[in-house]
Amino acid sequence: MIGENLLGPEPTLLAEDPAVTAALRSGADPEAVVREYPESPLAWAILADAADAEGREIEAYAFARVGYHRGLDALRKAGWRGAGPVPWAHEANRGVLRALYALRRAAERIGERSEADRLTEFLEGADPQAIEAIEASVD
Repeated sequence: MIGENLLGPEPTLLAEDPAVTAALRSGADPEAVVREYPESPLAWAILADAADAEGREIEAYAFARVGYHRGLDALRKAGWRGAGPVPWAHEANRGVLRALYALRRAAERIGERSEADRLTEFLEGADPQAIEAIEASVD
C-alpha cells in the first residue's frame, strides 16, 4: 500500500478475557466485577461509565484513571512500546480503548483540557476509528 509505514510497530492484540466478558454480559454489578477482576481495564471502564451516567464525575474520573493504568499494564505485557496500533476491531482491545475514552470524557467533564487533548491523541494514534466506535457502542 502506498503511504503505509512498513517499518511501524505491529498492532498490539491483547488476549481475550472470557471470564470478565461473561460476567459483564450476565448483567453482574460492575463493582462486583471490578472486585473479582481488578486487573481488567474493561471492568473499570464500565464502572466509570456507570458513575458518569449518574453524574458522579470525580468517581468516574478515578475509576477511569485506574482502568487507564490497568490498560497500560496490559498493553506493555503484550509487547506494546508506548506507540502503535491498538485496533478496536480486535475485541480484547476494547477494554483498554474504552478506559482511555472514559478517562478522556471524565477529564473533559472536570475541565482538565490538556489531559483530554492528550487522550484524544492517544486514542487516535491507537485506532483512528476508536472514538466514533466507542461513542456508537456506549451512547
